[in-house]
Amino acid sequence: MSGVITTASHPKALWPGVKQWWGQVYAEHPVEYTDLFDSETSSQNYEEDVQLSGFGLAQVKTQGDAGTYDSEIQGFTTRYTHIAYSLGYIVTKEELDDNLYEQVSRNRAAALAMSFRQTKENIAANVYNRAFNGTYLGGDGVALCSVSHPNVNGGTWANKPSVDTDFSLAALEDAVIAISGFTNDRGLLISVMPKSLHIPRQEIFNVQTVLGSEYRPGTGNNDINVMATGKYLPGGFKVNHYFTDSDAWFIRNTIPGRTGMKYYERTPISFEQDNDFDTKNLKVLGYERYSFGWSDPKAVWGVAGS
Repeated sequence: MSGVITTASHPKALWPGVKQWWGQVYAEHPVEYTDLFDSETSSQNYEEDVQLSGFGLAQVKTQGDAGTYDSEIQGFTTRYTHIAYSLGYIVTKEELDDNLYEQVSRNRAAALAMSFRQTKENIAANVYNRAFNGTYLGGDGVALCSVSHPNVNGGTWANKPSVDTDFSLAALEDAVIAISGFTNDRGLLISVMPKSLHIPRQEIFNVQTVLGSEYRPGTGNNDINVMATGKYLPGGFKVNHYFTDSDAWFIRNTIPGRTGMKYYERTPISFEQDNDFDTKNLKVLGYERYSFGWSDPKAVWGVAGS
């Protein structure tokens, strides 16, 4: 729908007798994109993160011989280009004058703010929704979650299983084991640990059963469910209502320096209004500018589901 809001847009507003108007604004889920990204601000057209490799293992030095020297290499570059988003509405003076229901006019601003909030939620969630899509690539030239992330010094590494599987206790344990074995670009072990699990709404009860069971679920044995202790997943699980894949799931990991999943706010949201001199129409317009993306894909472990 587009165009100017006139008296013909909702003719019932010109007559008394309407008990209640509904559908213009609903309650929303709490903000969810902040669980998926670390937030930063920007004062430039774009921001860039550049990878720099470390050194390899120390070498044995034979008595009397020179020591071994290593070098560092610049790696992949990730650019965050901020995108502007805008939406507004125009209302004729006649509609404002003749509308008998203040609620209708008052709720327009709330409805506009809701549109901006959900736009941001969808854009943020789409980074995860496209995590396995080879059309949407990161700085290293592959998708966010891949079995073939390249190392600058050669070879590849993975932040997803070679065979995707639905969420289960066994799949979660395998993910934690894989994450704790992450290395840097030179093959040295690094302290990247699972922080929180992120799921679509369709997995709520399945995940709650797995993480909420004191003993291993689905078995008559009394083996302890280690994942229920919270030691290996201290942030618990988060539901994202904007995930589009009903069985894909993700683990956010601790990354030093906040170089993983990043949200840049270039221009905070603002709303302005003015009246057009010729038509006397009221114009309301919202605007904000930001970007979402990732630099170090080790920040996420993703599974596409089976």
